[in-house]
Amino acid sequence: MSVSLRHTGDRDWLLLLFFLPARRAHARVQAWRRLQRIGAVLLRNSAYALPHSPESREDFEWIKREIVAAGGEALVLVARAPDQAATDDLVGAFRAARGRDFAALSAAASAMLKKAPAPRAGRRHRALIQGVRRLRERYHDTVRRDFFGAPERDEVETLLATLEQRTGRTRTMEPSSDTRAKIADYHRKVWLTRPRPGVDRMSSAWLIRRFIDRQATFVFGDPVKRPGAIPFDTFEAEFGHHGAHCTFETICTRFGIEDDAVRRIGRIVHDLDLKETTFRDLEAATIGRLVEGLRRARHDDDALLASGIELFEALYQSLASGETTSGSTSKGAKRRARPV
Repeated sequence: MSVSLRHTGDRDWLLLLFFLPARRAHARVQAWRRLQRIGAVLLRNSAYALPHSPESREDFEWIKREIVAAGGEALVLVARAPDQAATDDLVGAFRAARGRDFAALSAAASAMLKKAPAPRAGRRHRALIQGVRRLRERYHDTVRRDFFGAPERDEVETLLATLEQRTGRTRTMEPSSDTRAKIADYHRKVWLTRPRPGVDRMSSAWLIRRFIDRQATFVFGDPVKRPGAIPFDTFEAEFGHHGAHCTFETICTRFGIEDDAVRRIGRIVHDLDLKETTFRDLEAATIGRLVEGLRRARHDDDALLASGIELFEALYQSLASGETTSGSTSKGAKRRARPV
């Protein structure tokens, strides 16, 4: 695909341009995998595009740092297509890429449906449940990268719903790991995440500080350079995105945090972080604006995270007391998990 782009101050597209020496084959493969995971589209050799957003900028900057650390060169640019035809080409490229992903999922789901046993106990039925769960996780991963609504998406959702009916299970939001973590094992730890925290990292840090370890400290950067720190919301972190879960939800599940106000916050964070409208909480838009305002106002990462923790503590106190702007009453005042 040949697309001409010119630089502009408008927020339309982000470009990542990079070069890695031939001897850095492993770093090249790693960069390619990272780019696939965030849904970037290849324009030319080593030139990738994403729709402009704070999250996309953060993803590209993170990959840029990895490339530079591996001995390469990288540059992130804001750009705009010169005309509507070029914009249509770019949007079409994103839809085609996700369309191929959804088509692969559709084929896998169709094949599974043909072999699915009737609902009953037994080894084949348990294997089907696990298979459907893995497909649902792959589907959510693809949805997060589907910026422009690939039409193939609806067919996959229909097939998955049919499979879940066949297994006798409703759509699950559980992460892959069911192992319960012990809070006592995570006291006085250092937690590491990516720079420029957003809604998921702010809320997760608040969750850690309030329910897991009041003495928790937070740092930013590369997990490899801080081997003693516990990564969260980083690439391939244990406490990160798993299946349909954002990091906040993963931490809640792993540590058994059951609190109605926290559950409400989890719904808000889920929709904002994954760009979904699954829960449609009325406070979500306001919280999203506040988080973005903090990101613009705080240039120091430590100060930004501290402000984010205060924001979610204030939200929690409001929800737990039943004082919400939406007019709904939180049950958090009736059932609250005991913080550490």
